[in-house]
Amino acid sequence: MIFIDNEGITDPKVNLALEEYALRNFNPGTDYLLFYINEPSIIIGRNQNTLEEINHEYVEEKKLHVVRRVSGGGAVYHDFGNLNFSFITNHDIKSLNNFLKFTEPVIKILNSIGVAAELKGRNDIVVNDQKISGNAQFSTGRRMFSHGTLLLNSDLGEVVKALNVKMSKIVSKGHKSARARVANISEFMDEAMDIETFRSLILKGLYDTGEEFETYRLSDAEWEAVHQLKDKKYNTWDWNYGNSPKFNIQRNRRFPIGEIDLRIFVEKGRIESFKIYGDFFGKEPVKNLEDLLTGARYEPREIEQLLEAVMIEEYFGALPKADFLELIYGADDVVI
Repeated sequence: MIFIDNEGITDPKVNLALEEYALRNFNPGTDYLLFYINEPSIIIGRNQNTLEEINHEYVEEKKLHVVRRVSGGGAVYHDFGNLNFSFITNHDIKSLNNFLKFTEPVIKILNSIGVAAELKGRNDIVVNDQKISGNAQFSTGRRMFSHGTLLLNSDLGEVVKALNVKMSKIVSKGHKSARARVANISEFMDEAMDIETFRSLILKGLYDTGEEFETYRLSDAEWEAVHQLKDKKYNTWDWNYGNSPKFNIQRNRRFPIGEIDLRIFVEKGRIESFKIYGDFFGKEPVKNLEDLLTGARYEPREIEQLLEAVMIEEYFGALPKADFLELIYGADDVVI
């Protein structure tokens, strides 16, 4: 097995690009191991609707990365207290969906330091029924990886805030995350350990399995290719948000000017249909607003820009534009 040196990079977009690049381009027939630690970010499963998984307002406030990965499963929060591991191997029918094969070496190392970890269910490592690691897989048909998290000392309060969705009712075919009781590995350790020491401990434990390891360092040309993949895919709105499954939203609120009921249909992250109903009074036909917003990205900045020159009161009466924007894209007190 060959250990890939990611040079201490903590940008999740680069690390996910590196993982995919290694999967598709490194020597077939060779097994690789990759570790990476990401700065605060939410990593979305391939088949998920991003808007169903994140607290958008909190993400904006904290400037968290939101990045979609190529593997399935649910959304997870990463920070400097979480170690990610990835085993890159040839695809075979006995390995795909065999999470025990890839997590067992890690579990043995945790057990050796007194952490009573075990694989439970299909793909979670738990201690006392509390999740300390989630795992997912991806296969190209020839090559595959099995990757997972190890929550050593993550800020679990941030996990709750970042993944506490504030949006109103969304109806979609996206795979929704199942929220589990999570815990840090440090809670079950006798002595405190920083993430770098923990990383070294896990790596040494894998070395001690008897396999010969060597460390691989990417060339400048390979790093350039990794960054190109990041720019073309992992750094784009189309991949991270626009790749979401189609979904419908109904948003309704009563204002002093009357009730406004929005019906929004979104596909590939863009508004395909935008309808406004209600008992308000206005001078201008709301079809003008519906036509203006149809085709726009369903994200606050673009909607705000499109409405910047619009006199909202001409359509609804004395309604602040900020209230209308909140109704379109996520306020806490919207009622369906």
